[in-house]
Amino acid sequence: MRRRPPHIPQRRRIFLGCEGYSEHGYGTLLARIAREARIHVHIDARVLQPGAGDPRALVEKAAQIIAHNETHRERFEIKAVLLDLGSPEINAAATTRAEQHGIDFLIWQSPDHEALLLRHLPGCQQQRPPRRHTLATLQRQWGEYEKPMSAQNLAVRISLNEIRQACAVEPNLRAFLTAIGML
Repeated sequence: MRRRPPHIPQRRRIFLGCEGYSEHGYGTLLARIAREARIHVHIDARVLQPGAGDPRALVEKAAQIIAHNETHRERFEIKAVLLDLGSPEINAAATTRAEQHGIDFLIWQSPDHEALLLRHLPGCQQQRPPRRHTLATLQRQWGEYEKPMSAQNLAVRISLNEIRQACAVEPNLRAFLTAIGML
């Protein structure tokens, strides 16, 4: 009698638009952690540059990539974009465009990616340095940090525990990770 192969559940396709290469390293780290935790998702992290850091342009670029990808493959179950915080008007316009394009989550990095990473480190959850000081503040806490950092190098200091720690003060990140089953 032949044994049936074990049933392997289909991985849920997740789109994660990344403002730049630093965010892409983080998105790749999330995918790696999900895989190691046997969470059945495939996080397709994509760099959205050039977008000149404009959240509206980055949302439009994400929508183009999503549309192109979904015409050739199955649809993404969840769509999200990591963005640096901009002015209230630009953020509102980006949010409106994301809703129009069916993008589920905008993960606002306040004020930028280095500040988001800082809040993953022990004792740093409440730190909110101004934009011009985020990199220096992060490097004081994490001397080896270089921009951009690969998923492999990020994994030296950031695991699922540190991500959970950051989610305590990052509601957009928490909502996204909860939706994909990582929290």
